[in-house]
Amino acid sequence: MKNKVVMITGATSGIGKACCYEFASKGCNIIMLARRREKLAKIADDLQKQYQIKVYFDTCDVRNYSEVENFVAALPQEWKNIDILINNAGLARGLEKIQDGVISKWEEMIDTNVKGLLYVTRLVLPNR
Repeated sequence: MKNKVVMITGATSGIGKACCYEFASKGCNIIMLARRREKLAKIADDLQKQYQIKVYFDTCDVRNYSEVENFVAALPQEWKNIDILINNAGLARGLEKIQDGVISKWEEMIDTNVKGLLYVTRLVLPNR
């Protein structure tokens, strides 16, 4: 796995963050994508120090197709050949009983968990 390029969405917490560390420990170079720049920078610094790998990161909201498109298009040449995609960004909203559900929460969750997954996959796969 050494020197493979792994792109991870939702990289600042939970499974996404754990994946960053796991793949970095195997010698993979990591592309991190999330919404919180400060957390991305902290994790990137830690990964580089701990594992002597390369890390590329930027903020992006996977619900926004244009943002995802711009992120993928702006990847430096050395990062364009993504070997592994961990399309992990997601969230839970609208946990009320269905009859009490808040539609805006459902939309946010669907936009992130379904559309975001599709947007990132659609834009990363052509680079393979």
